[in-house]
Amino acid sequence: MTTDRKTESSTAAPLFDLHALVVAVRRRRRLWSAMALLGLLAGAAMAVLLPPPPSAMTKVLVAHKEDQPNDTGTLMRTDVELLGTTRIAAAALTSLHSSEKPEDLMRDYRGTGLTNNLLRIDVTADTDAQAVARARALADAFVSDHVRRMKDAAKAEAKALLDQRDRMRQELAQVNETIGDRSPESDPQDAASIESLFARRAELNSRIADFDQRAAEARTGTPDVIAGTQVVDDARAVEHSLPKAVVTNAAIGLVLGLVLGLALAAVGVVVKDRPVLRRDIAANLGASVIAELPRRSGRPWRRRRTRTAGERLTAHLARTVRGSTEPVSVLELGCARNASTIALDVGRALMAEGPVTVIDGLPGTQLSRRRPQQSDPTVVGGERAATVSDQVRRIGVGSVAPGTAWTDLHYLGTQTVLVVRAGHGSAAWLHTVARQLADQRIPVIGVVLIDPDPRDRTDGTLWDGLHTALRGRSERLPRQNGTERRHTERQPIWAARGADNEQEGR
Repeated sequence: MTTDRKTESSTAAPLFDLHALVVAVRRRRRLWSAMALLGLLAGAAMAVLLPPPPSAMTKVLVAHKEDQPNDTGTLMRTDVELLGTTRIAAAALTSLHSSEKPEDLMRDYRGTGLTNNLLRIDVTADTDAQAVARARALADAFVSDHVRRMKDAAKAEAKALLDQRDRMRQELAQVNETIGDRSPESDPQDAASIESLFARRAELNSRIADFDQRAAEARTGTPDVIAGTQVVDDARAVEHSLPKAVVTNAAIGLVLGLVLGLALAAVGVVVKDRPVLRRDIAANLGASVIAELPRRSGRPWRRRRTRTAGERLTAHLARTVRGSTEPVSVLELGCARNASTIALDVGRALMAEGPVTVIDGLPGTQLSRRRPQQSDPTVVGGERAATVSDQVRRIGVGSVAPGTAWTDLHYLGTQTVLVVRAGHGSAAWLHTVARQLADQRIPVIGVVLIDPDPRDRTDGTLWDGLHTALRGRSERLPRQNGTERRHTERQPIWAARGADNEQEGR
């Protein structure tokens, strides 16, 4: 028993085809290129139309009594938050003799901790002079507030130490008084108590001296902190270069636009599910890709290659039509101009052997409004298809786009060549086309892929594609009396394939 290779291929298909996604996104380069260009222009326009307001900056060296080498920046973050308080803003406005609200000034400046002890203050204003004045006032207000807080902390610490010292002195006075009340002729049994009092007096004297020393150190430590907190970079206006701003904003806009365009293209590809690889198009249509043509002539050095491919396709289809006893149609999906060109080329190639009529079943006017040449075949509308003589070779041109009258495709031809533009139809619609053609008993000879991806290296040949097409021809019975009625009904294509697979399994 053999295994159905089509079932195996569908089982082994990846859940997410990254190759198809990359190819589809690359084909939508107009979208993300336009988004990138739009971002570049928007960034440059913002730099010109919305220049930054006048600004100034200053730097302050902040000394802390609790500075440690392993500090993680907690003290500086505290200073940054203190800078953004109404107390600092109000002090700066007072020095500027301004009636502005502190809350309004707070929106125009910010602090940034550069290191554990270096603070930068950035200020914006209506003019450079005003920005410089505000930056200087804020720096002075912050330094004054920091020094005052350090002094208050040192005074509070020294006062606490001195209060503790005073309590020790009161206790020492009580101990001295107790010792003085003891007479030298006291009971020898009280000697131990007197010794403990002397020991307590010595301990109190030691602790009082320690508190005095610590209070003195607390007072003398503040000048170091005060001297270490100062403005190290005086307030100055920040110069803005318009060319540099334009280049920077344009580069940022370009990157953001490109990222947004790629994201939109990727989402659109996933949502719309429009196959672009030849293997996916062939699999969804159930027919092999027999030729590929660009949508347009393209660059001059590629026109010769395109012309050669078109001539080969014309010769192949001419041989197919010449060797067939039934009319052949060319049905398009997203490329009506290419389909009409292919039909006319095949008609011209067959004109030397007899009259050829091209039946125009396209919804547009690609064929009806063309300028006929002497070597062109006769073109008639689809409504006159029944009037064409059976002695005249016919080539029908139609469409399988949404809205197609499927039952009318028999008037164009009982076998067809599909001309499909890559990335135009969704996978669901390609399935619909294959199902409708199978229902109408119109076998697909092959698929002509228009506008293929130049980097597509996938295989568009189905293992049973040619077998299906040949079987479709052989199973069609000859017409009788010039009508489309057949002696027997033929199974749908998928039913015939299932029967063949069942026979192979047996």
